[in-house]
Amino acid sequence: MGTPATMRALHQTSRHGPRDMRLVTDSPVPQPGPGEVLIRVTAAGVNFADVSKAYGAFRHGPVPPYVAGFEAAGTVVAVGEGVTGPLPGARVVGIGDGAFAEYLVLPAAGAVPVPPDWTEAQTLGLLVNWPTALAALRPLGGVEAGQVVLIHAAAGATGQAAVRIARHHGATVLAAAAPDKHDTVRALGVEHVLDSRSDDLAARVRELTGGAGADLVLESAGGATFAASLAAAKRVTGRVVVYGMAGGDAQVTNRDLVYRHQIHLVGLNVGVLMQAAPRLFDELMAELSGLIAAGVLTPTDPTGYDLADGTTALVELESRATVGKLALLP
Repeated sequence: MGTPATMRALHQTSRHGPRDMRLVTDSPVPQPGPGEVLIRVTAAGVNFADVSKAYGAFRHGPVPPYVAGFEAAGTVVAVGEGVTGPLPGARVVGIGDGAFAEYLVLPAAGAVPVPPDWTEAQTLGLLVNWPTALAALRPLGGVEAGQVVLIHAAAGATGQAAVRIARHHGATVLAAAAPDKHDTVRALGVEHVLDSRSDDLAARVRELTGGAGADLVLESAGGATFAASLAAAKRVTGRVVVYGMAGGDAQVTNRDLVYRHQIHLVGLNVGVLMQAAPRLFDELMAELSGLIAAGVLTPTDPTGYDLADGTTALVELESRATVGKLALLP
């Protein structure tokens, strides 16, 4: 049975945010070109980058109107010229523009097999959230046993993965989250859970570290919290890895780094990492496979929303009302 000519898809119609996302029932089904595969989407991952794109705040982001989303898992239904695998019937997860739809084109080389005992939905995060957490902690953050790591948005998909990985490597975790999410974070074995909305977050970190500060800060909050992250890091040797801006833009100047916050400031975008440092990304994924095999990272079911409720999912993510991974189910 061939693929249909049209499909259901979520179109972002403006740069005014996800509330202007509309369900379209006659969007054209894309066709795989050379080196590409077409998948029937089972589950699409919802990420804060989708919110940023909806506001036009994502660098090199798409111009409206466009089919939203970029992370999905499903079954291969057709392949383009020159593709020797994966073949039709294979279950894969990958990254490609237009994931909030019933069908999605992926690069064949980037279509990762779904582990045999996992569902497609459980693989969401395997190429986005988990590599981001690992990259921030290991090759970029240089976490070591005995060090103190402050993790923002600890109840989110990336945050929970970071908590598990940091504890696995013997670090002491200080986890920041909204008060209504503290139980979720404590269930991961974290002893010190901080109020992410507190005005004295940096002071609390210094109190818990005997005045020294955190060896490593995983910064995804942005906005007003960014200054607290810089102040919470240990002077001279402390590292702050920035991989998100959920709270908006934040400013830091060369004067800040010379006279106020003598720290190591590192930027991370996992998509750029894939393209600019492919060998490092391959090593990262090999290490990730080891963490999965060791049971440090285990498959979990995301919170699912019908494709038609995509706007609701993104608005709730934007307002920080969610925990863990979110998925749209076409």
